[in-house]
Amino acid sequence: MRSISIVGVGLTKFGEHWDKGLKELIAEAGTLAIEDAGIGKVKIQAVYAGCMASGRFNGQEHIGALAADVLGLNPIPATRLEGACASGGLALRNAYLAIRTGEFDVALVVGVEKMTEVDTGDAGFALGGASDAETELFAGASFPALYALMAQAHMAEFGTTEEQLAAASVKNHKNASQNPYAQFRNEITVADVMKSGYVASPLKLLDCSPITDGAAAVVLMATDVARKMNAARKAVEIIASAQASDTLDLAHRNNLYETAAAKKAVQDAYRQAGISAKDVSFAEVHDCFSIAEIMAIEALGFCRQGEGGKFTADGHTAIGGKTPVNTSGGLKGDGHPVGATGVKQAIEAYWQLNNLAGARQVRGAKIGLTHNVGGSGATAVIHLYRKA
Repeated sequence: MRSISIVGVGLTKFGEHWDKGLKELIAEAGTLAIEDAGIGKVKIQAVYAGCMASGRFNGQEHIGALAADVLGLNPIPATRLEGACASGGLALRNAYLAIRTGEFDVALVVGVEKMTEVDTGDAGFALGGASDAETELFAGASFPALYALMAQAHMAEFGTTEEQLAAASVKNHKNASQNPYAQFRNEITVADVMKSGYVASPLKLLDCSPITDGAAAVVLMATDVARKMNAARKAVEIIASAQASDTLDLAHRNNLYETAAAKKAVQDAYRQAGISAKDVSFAEVHDCFSIAEIMAIEALGFCRQGEGGKFTADGHTAIGGKTPVNTSGGLKGDGHPVGATGVKQAIEAYWQLNNLAGARQVRGAKIGLTHNVGGSGATAVIHLYRKA
C-alpha cells in the first residue's frame, strides 16, 4: 500500500474572530497550506472538509462545496465529514484512505468551525447533539455534565483528585503560552483552577475547553509523488490511521472511567505501524475537559489504567517529561473550534517532527500521535506520524 505524507500546513489563529466568517477562515488556512506545500492549487485533486455544526452555528451547510469554491478549486470533488468533535480527524482519515487506495495523489484537508457569535446556550445545545439527544441532551445532560459523571467515576474507582485534574489544565496553558496561534496564552496555577467555580462538579471553569473560531488545513500527498514534485522537503508520513466507535450514550457503556473506542483505535494504529506506546515521542490528545486528557493517556497506554491523574501531576506529560502531551496547548489552551481540532493536531505533529515548534519543541521527536474524539467517546480517530 502507498505511503502518504503531509507536505504543507495552514492554520488561522484560534480565538474570537468577529471580523471573519466561515469563508474567510477556510480561505486563509487552505491558501496557507497550499503555499506551504509549494505545489500550486492546480495540483489539488480533492477536498475533504471537517465541520460539525455550521448549519446550527452559521446557517451554512454544504461545507465541502463551500471550501472548494472559496479556494478556487472547482470542479474537483469536495466532501464534508461530520463526526462531532472528531470531524477534523475523520476528514484527515478519509483523505488518507482515498490516496492510499490510489483514487487520488493529492488532497486538501480543511477543518473549520465558527462559534463566537452564537449564544452560549444555543452553542451548548448544538454541541449536545454529539451525545444521545433522546436520553441525554433532552433530559438536561450537558457535555460538562456528561464528562463530570466520567470524572466522578474515575475519582471513585481510582482516587483521582480535583488537583490532579487541574494539573492537566495548568500544563496545557503553559504550553499554549508558547504558541502564537493559541486562544489563551496566559499561564495559570492549580489554585486558579480550584477557585474558578464549578460548571458541573468536579469540573470547574478552567477544567473546560472554550468556544472558539478557527480553521486548519493540510495538504496530503502520496510520498512517492511528493518526491517527484519536489514537495517532500518537510514531508511527514502518516504511518497509521485507525478509527473505532462506542455507544453514543454513557448509560450503555461497560463503565464510565475509560474510553473503549480510543483503546481499540490505538491498538489498531500501533499494530499498523509496528510500534507500541513507549515509542511515541509526543501526543496531541482531545482534552475537551481535563478528565478527558487523563482518560486519554491511559487509553493510549502512556500509563496504567487509573494512574493518569498522578502521571500528569508528577510532570510526565509536560515538555521534557516521559511523554509530552498537548504541546500545542491542547483544546484547553489552544482553543477548540470543533471541526478544526483534529486537523490542527496533525499540524502540531508536522511542526514537531520538522523541528519547527519553537519554545515548545520536543527534543529528538521521532513519532507523533494524535487522538481526536467525538462526543463523550463514541468516535475515536488515531493517527501516527514520523518524518518521511
